[in-house]
Amino acid sequence: MMTDTPQPPVLQNVHKTLPRFASLRTITALVLREMSTTYGRSPGGYIWAVLEPALGLALLVALFSTGLRTPPLGTNFAIFYASGLMPFFTFLYVTNKVGQSVNFSRQLLAYPRVTILDAVLARFILTVLTQYLVSYLLIAAILGTMETRTVLVLPALLSAFAMAGALGLGIGILNAVLVAYYPVWQMAWAVMTRPLILISGVIFLHDRIPQPYRDWLWWNPLVHVTGRSRTGLYYSYRGEYVSEMYVYAVALICGTIGLLFLRRYYRDSMER
Repeated sequence: MMTDTPQPPVLQNVHKTLPRFASLRTITALVLREMSTTYGRSPGGYIWAVLEPALGLALLVALFSTGLRTPPLGTNFAIFYASGLMPFFTFLYVTNKVGQSVNFSRQLLAYPRVTILDAVLARFILTVLTQYLVSYLLIAAILGTMETRTVLVLPALLSAFAMAGALGLGIGILNAVLVAYYPVWQMAWAVMTRPLILISGVIFLHDRIPQPYRDWLWWNPLVHVTGRSRTGLYYSYRGEYVSEMYVYAVALICGTIGLLFLRRYYRDSMER
């Protein structure tokens, strides 16, 4: 009587590993596609990704240095505004890119190998890595060419950019649902985010805002992101109001709600 020979452990696990590697290949392909469409077709490509925030930073420095003798913290205008502007831009770009992931990959989602999570992760990975690189180049250039009188606290600075990326991902996933069902939300979100630079601690220190507005603005999670960034460049700045747990909680709640709706309704949103 013939008996079935047991399969080696490698063959037993092959079906478990194939989907994982297939998803990784799919995300990599989507990242390469995103790179070619976003940075490969425009003049300058990645150069413009560095020039755009650099010009915005230069405008802030020129605007406020003419009317103020010193920035609200420290002695160098460039590093002060860079410490708030770069994590703010990271959040903004990640949110916008992830929020458009459903519409951007709508045709590819018809393939069974491509899932909505692949599209979201691909846009998130490329955008967040690009913004981290741009932020590193600008901050390193300022620290290397100017007398800033700052002390770099790398863990705090990295924590600020991690918070910005996580918050951008969570709110971006929620926006992806809203944009898929209500395309007008994309324009509404663009209008809503314009005044954020004024109320997120980028230009003014949260500590110096008078009450009761200070307590109201505390609920803006970006205030905590910029506050943590400042503690990463100014050793004497404590930022006792910063709550990393609050930022990650907002990101987790928004991302979870967004994923639940995307998983259940994304096929319906593709037909709209």
